[in-house]
Amino acid sequence: MLIPLNYTLRSLFVRKAATLLSVFGIGVTVAIFAGVLALQQGFTTMFTGHGRTDVAVFLRPGATGETDSQFSRERGMKLIKSLSAIEQTPNGPLASMETYSGVLRKRVDGGEVNVAFRGVQPATFAIRGDEIRILEGRKFDPGADEVIVGRRLVGRMQDCAVGDVVVINTTPFRVVGIFDSDGPFVSEIWTDTERALAVLDSYGPNRVIARLVPGTDVKALGELLEKDKEAPAKVMTERDFLESQTKMLGGILLGLGMALAVIMGVGAAFTAINTMLSAIASRTNEIGILLATGFRPIPIFIAFMLETLLLCVLGGVAGCLLVLPINGIETGTMNGQTFTEVAFAFRVTPIVIGAAIFFSVLLGMVGGLWPALRACRMTPTEALRRT
Repeated sequence: MLIPLNYTLRSLFVRKAATLLSVFGIGVTVAIFAGVLALQQGFTTMFTGHGRTDVAVFLRPGATGETDSQFSRERGMKLIKSLSAIEQTPNGPLASMETYSGVLRKRVDGGEVNVAFRGVQPATFAIRGDEIRILEGRKFDPGADEVIVGRRLVGRMQDCAVGDVVVINTTPFRVVGIFDSDGPFVSEIWTDTERALAVLDSYGPNRVIARLVPGTDVKALGELLEKDKEAPAKVMTERDFLESQTKMLGGILLGLGMALAVIMGVGAAFTAINTMLSAIASRTNEIGILLATGFRPIPIFIAFMLETLLLCVLGGVAGCLLVLPINGIETGTMNGQTFTEVAFAFRVTPIVIGAAIFFSVLLGMVGGLWPALRACRMTPTEALRRT
């Protein structure tokens, strides 16, 4: 026969002060853990949540990203013109050569960081469509020393307002527009490919992007291009490419979250243990009466485990409520894959909430085991004669 649930609930209510202190302590631990996960989710979602499967990214064979990939102009043009898998328009193949580099920029609040500087061709805007939205000003003119700036750089980096002048490798560029994007481009500075190549003193683009004909087998296309003698290339969908760019920083943030969970979880588990041991010390007569009236040790063990789990789940819910206000708050850090500053927002997703609740349940299981075992191992006579 199990002990009624209302006994467990009443026990938590009677010890209001101890319950609230424990819930708060566990809640803070869960909130910190969830905050790090929200940071990791914000970073990875910005990349992986907006990659397209109908857009292919072509890199130099063996390259892991744009920073270590480069084509000659001739090879890039041959790649674009020779592939039947690239969608065709009246203006030619729907493909673009892009160059990419990190340029040192000063932050508004002091210090310097690398910001992504991307050269694009007009076809990039045709491929992106409504993904790139001009919020203020206009697009840059091809061949002109003009740039457009991602929205999340405005207010974070100096000289990023419309009309400002950005100096890249001694060449002044006029900021003519601010653009928005749902993906990682919102932390970049864009200009014309030819001007970027000249300023960076580069002989060719870092990658080629193209919209593919529907039904194209990207894996088969990649195997074909790897064997190409004249224009070999590594190809993947944009979604796969963006996922590959999140592995380093995403892994670091996830590892940090796990480390904090272990370190702070030990303290939270001891909080739960102390709370329940105090409860047992003040309720030994109750335990003795339960044993004397016929309740077996297993139901008592279950009752005290359930009480600890409820205590920790309440702490988990409190932690989730504490972390909700940071949802959408923007921050920035260096992407270890590209060595450039990337701005993104905290994302308190269902995954974060689920992980936080699971973490609180785990704390309850760990923190309640010893007190529950201690309670169920008492004998009626031992419990009743304690005061």
